[in-house]
Amino acid sequence: MQAVKIVVTGPFNSGKTQFIRTISEIEVVSTERKITDELRAVKEQTTVAMDFGRITIDEDLVLYLFGTPGQRRFDFMWDILSEGMLGFVVMVDSTSPQTFREARYILDVFRRYAKTPYVVAANKQDLPDAWSPEDIRIALRLNSNVKVIPCVATEKESVKRVLLELLYLVLEVLEG
Repeated sequence: MQAVKIVVTGPFNSGKTQFIRTISEIEVVSTERKITDELRAVKEQTTVAMDFGRITIDEDLVLYLFGTPGQRRFDFMWDILSEGMLGFVVMVDSTSPQTFREARYILDVFRRYAKTPYVVAANKQDLPDAWSPEDIRIALRLNSNVKVIPCVATEKESVKRVLLELLYLVLEVLEG
């Protein structure tokens, strides 16, 4: 059986934890803690170390999903979690253009960690003020060969589509 380590990263409140919870076949290992600073106006808890989930693709392939913290004060975990990854997903909150610069920064950091395939998940596409994946591509200054996939992290089929797109890229590298 082959195990593929995938990292799910992105800015604070982009939907990383929900993405993993939606698809994981095991209870997600989560390190969420109560927010005590001004960010508690956005949500009550945040990931401080990692999230971990698993999904079995078939009898020969298992994905291990590691979610990173989104706040820079916990960015020391990014390097640790990226070790051995075969691909990564950058989650972007499509309704929060003020976080796009942070998403681009995180993308650049992870590309420096490893030359592995990645996709961008344009999350929260179900909300009325969501930017389109193509507008997000322009805002993040992404080449046309980078896949920007519409996503709703609360919907299993949507999460599955993002992971399959990444998995195809990873398998191309492994077989190439």
